[in-house]
Amino acid sequence: MRKHLILILTLAATSLCFGCGYRVANRSDALPKNIHVIAVPALENATTGYRIEQKLTSATVHEFLATTSYKITSEPGSADAVLRGKVLTLEAVPLLFDTRSGAATTMLVTVRCEVTLTQTDTQKVLFHTDKFVFRNEYEISTNVKSFFEEQDPALDRLAKDFAQRLVASVTENF
Repeated sequence: MRKHLILILTLAATSLCFGCGYRVANRSDALPKNIHVIAVPALENATTGYRIEQKLTSATVHEFLATTSYKITSEPGSADAVLRGKVLTLEAVPLLFDTRSGAATTMLVTVRCEVTLTQTDTQKVLFHTDKFVFRNEYEISTNVKSFFEEQDPALDRLAKDFAQRLVASVTENF
């Protein structure tokens, strides 16, 4: 009995010293250490959505600057890596309706993008996905002036969400 108690205490002390083995996944940069400058040229727009690529590009640049130590440029020739993207689809569908009038009161906006990060000197693809899907909803006012005032903030929220996920995915290799 005493041998079992000593064995159990020894195992318990050993596990305390070495920990459980779990670590927070992807907490360090997944990009090569020689990447310091990332070029983020304007995304392409394959949709009929007006200025969506500008909002997504601007939000992505802002997110990189705010949350990483990488320097950002729009010139691919002066960067260690280039992040290119294309807005593939942009959809807006009614989500909620007014019970009295039958008119839509809330719209769901969905954007699907393709994104690739390529190392400049080796042309190695460091990150690629054609399945970046983002959704956000915004309310529609029956007042035409209010409707147009809400559309830009809704796209700004969508762009911010896009940028946060994109930067996390690229730098932490999700």
